[in-house]
Amino acid sequence: MTEHTQKLARRSPCQHRLTGLAYVPRWLGGMLCYICFGLGGLLSSLTILPLLKYWPGKPEVRIKRVQKAVHLMFRGFVRMLSAAGVIKLETKEVERLANAEAMLVIANHPTLIDVVVLISLMPNAGCIVKQGLWRNPFMRGVVSAAGYIPNRGAELLLDDCRDVLSRGTNLIIFPEGTRTVLGEQINPFARGAANIALRTGSDILPVLLHTKPPGLTKQDPWWEIPRRTIGMTVEVGTPISAMDYKAEEGGDARMARILTREMENYYKQRLEIEL
Repeated sequence: MTEHTQKLARRSPCQHRLTGLAYVPRWLGGMLCYICFGLGGLLSSLTILPLLKYWPGKPEVRIKRVQKAVHLMFRGFVRMLSAAGVIKLETKEVERLANAEAMLVIANHPTLIDVVVLISLMPNAGCIVKQGLWRNPFMRGVVSAAGYIPNRGAELLLDDCRDVLSRGTNLIIFPEGTRTVLGEQINPFARGAANIALRTGSDILPVLLHTKPPGLTKQDPWWEIPRRTIGMTVEVGTPISAMDYKAEEGGDARMARILTREMENYYKQRLEIEL
């Protein structure tokens, strides 16, 4: 364990594990958060989000209005989770997220709520979402109004990413593709983020999500509210210039492999295994 992760571990000690009747208020509080999140997404997609989306203004201005509204709603949801004892959030260099513009924000993916936490810290953020969310009645209106990108064919996806970044919106990507397997530092990185960065000329802003103890992992059912408070530290790193790799010889394909490998090693060096 590095000196840095030792400090994070000391700041985020394991919480007492709730059992028996003591767990009931935590479970009810967590489920109430989920219900509010689902109903809030449905109601906002029928009321405030369409109003913001179609209020007069240029298309990019309309989308930014919606993204700001989603940012505020997600921030409220994160505060609810904190009040219910599900998570305890700490941040480091988080102003880099708030001030970012037209950057690829990459992060490891330890929990179910990672994208919600990141958007709650960024007023100007988009993301690539699963096709299934476009059929989800609770979230369909949110992802559509906010200009989020459906995960479809490679060339269409690249065109969508280029459009989002060109209007100054940041794009959140999880190079692991899915939540980290419990007991591992990270899953192997796919080259998608590196390819997008190189082919759009966008800088990369790495974010490390430290969780101790783990919870809401890929192995946990969504309804299984953690019995111990998840201590989550959002640590924002130094931006990486994609053009430094673009300028190297070997073409985008080779540079994407190199950039992906270096990003993966960066995360392996900075993250500890949370058991």
